Formats: sequence, C-alpha cells, structure tokens
Amino acid sequence: MKTLNDYIERLNKLNFKDMYNNDFLLTWEKSDDELEALFTVADALRFMRENNISTKVFESGLGVSLFRDNSTRTRFSFTSACNLLGLEVQDLDEGKSQVAHGETVRETANMISFMADIIGIRDDMYIGKGNAYMREVSEAVKQGNKDGILEQRPTLVNLQCDIDHPTQSMADMLHIIHEFGGIENLKGKKIAMSWAYSPSYGKPLSVPQGIVGLMTRMGMDVVLAHPEGYEIMADVEEVAKANAVKSGGSFTKTNSMAEAFRDADIVYPKSWAPFVAMEKRTELYGNGDSDGIKALEKELLAQNAEHKDWACTEEMMKLTKAGKATYMHCLPADITGVSCEEGEVDASVFDRYRIPLYKQASYKPYVIAAMIFLSKFENPQATLSTLEKAAKQRKFD
Repeated sequence: MKTLNDYIERLNKLNFKDMYNNDFLLTWEKSDDELEALFTVADALRFMRENNISTKVFESGLGVSLFRDNSTRTRFSFTSACNLLGLEVQDLDEGKSQVAHGETVRETANMISFMADIIGIRDDMYIGKGNAYMREVSEAVKQGNKDGILEQRPTLVNLQCDIDHPTQSMADMLHIIHEFGGIENLKGKKIAMSWAYSPSYGKPLSVPQGIVGLMTRMGMDVVLAHPEGYEIMADVEEVAKANAVKSGGSFTKTNSMAEAFRDADIVYPKSWAPFVAMEKRTELYGNGDSDGIKALEKELLAQNAEHKDWACTEEMMKLTKAGKATYMHCLPADITGVSCEEGEVDASVFDRYRIPLYKQASYKPYVIAAMIFLSKFENPQATLSTLEKAAKQRKFD
C-alpha cells in the first residue's frame, strides 16, 4: 500500500520546474519527466481524497471556464478539479458577455482574470482556430500581469482544441498505466486507435490526435486505422513518428480495422471527421456560407454511411489479444441499438466494459487538478507534505 511520501519521493527524482507558472496546451510540448510528474500528482491527489485528507491549497480564487462546444465529462471534471483545490468556478458565457458586442480577446482575458488562478478553454470546432485562440488568451494575461493589471498570471489548461485533447489523453494514459500495473509495463503493448462509424459527421480530430501524440511516447506500438479519406493532421502524424523513434515503440497506419485490432492489447474505436473536410468546414463558417455547410454535412454523412462495417463488434474484439483487449472510449459512445440504430460499438461490447470505461473517465478530474497544482506551486512536494501534516479532513467523521 502506497503512502503520500511514496509520491513525494517519486517527484523528487523528476525535473518539472518549467511547469511552474506555465500553461498546459499540448502534451508533446511537455517533457517525459513533466508528464510523469503530472501522473504522480494526479495519483497523489486521488490518494489524499480517498484517505479523507483535504487538498484545498487555495483559500479563495477563481477557475474560469470557457466552453465553445458541448461537454459533460470535461466540464464537470474541470469544476471538480478546481473545487478539489479550493477554487470556485465561474463559467464565461460569451453570449451573455461583452464578447457578443465586439470586446477584444485581450480585453476579455484581462477582465475575467483579476482574481483568476486558472483558465480552462474548450475550442475544438474549427481547424486552425482553437489552439491559436488559447495562445492569444495566454499572451494577453501574461502581458496583463507584466503591466501590473493582474496581480497574478492565470495559467491556461486546454480542455480540448482543434489539435489535441490533453486532459482526455492524459486521463486515458493514467487509466492504462493502472490497468497494466505501471508505466514500465507499457513498452511493446499494441494500441489500435481506430475510426469507427457514427451517424453524425463532425466529431473533432483532437481525440485520435491526442492519443497517437501521447501513446507513442511510452514505447507502445500505436496503430492508426481509418478508411481512406479520414486522415488526421499530417503535423500530428509527424509528432507520433518522432515520438515512436525516440521511445523505441512504433507508429503505423492502416486502412483495415481488422488489421489494427489483430493481437491488440488496447482498442480505441472512435469516430472523427476527415481533416480536409474540417478545414473546408472552417472556411465555410468563416464565410457565413450556410448553404455550403449544409451541402458539406450531407456529403460527409453519405461518406460515413459507406463505412458502417467499421464498428467494434464482438467479432472484431475476438481478433484482439486473447479476445480480451482493453476497450476504451472518451464517451459518449455511439452504441448500436441503444443511442443510435448503427454506431461505433455493439451494445454487448460496451456493456461488458462499462465499469472500466467509467473508471477511465474518473481520472480526468485528478489529471486537471494536477495540471493546476503543478502550474501554481513551485515546490509541489513541500505543498503535499504540508497538507499531510495539517491532517485536515475533507469530510468530517
């Protein structure tokens, strides 16, 4: 059984000083030590909560959330993470703010940040926009702090953008680490990141991109599978290739779901829209071309319908290692006969993995809390030790 000191001792062996007062926007911008520090702090915070030790390191302060797309898991995970550390959450509803009246990004960023310690943003719908917007907000609050407008610089957490979904991929990775008994046991494990059929057309690319961009860092054999025409960003593929070379793993692509699933230790069947189509969609929205958007949607739905055989069925699962691969999904999944007529996964497969899927999702609040913790405390080991010595109960017995 671990103690809090075990986590502290692990942190003492890692170099993660650059995470202090810094943002978390893309996993591949972080070093191996920084990623391991985040996993370690996430586990430490979970250990403390499970052992009824308060983790409130802020007596006051705001976590500001901005969701430009719908969310359940990530929205509640961000709120839970902020609450775990003692921050109150305020959601920025752009429709009810002066953004609707033409307020600039620089002005908005400063106006919401007078007492904010963290800003979480989801902006995943338009190629070339979301991550760029996050960086614009980051630069605005850095300058606001430098100019003496803000007494502290809020750090940013990417809650999903057009390129990456780091809170999801990091939570997924932490789930895998626990499922396989440690990060040291992942080398050589095969994971199939596969496209799967959905009756909707516009799902973001950031989940598959986040998975191949992160899992290739662990020495895993990562296979990206999709029908022709459903490519992800070429830049992210290059990141995955470089990661695989460095870690001793591999990154390969295939247009066969069966090939990807064969002897896989982990499968991650998930729909996404083609990169080229998402670029076109962004252009159409930018031009206000509603007729063009409707035509594109019709075209993509028809294209999807040509690949209904790309589904995580019982037969497909039998191809995996011993027929018992770990099935993963970021949720909600399109479940055949449940949430849709035909979808990403058979109901029997999903039901068999429901408990581990929910456990997978449960890591996200702790991953987000760790991102905040490491960005706000220069010596997190000392902070954790102080919390333990204080021995304040989270819930009074």
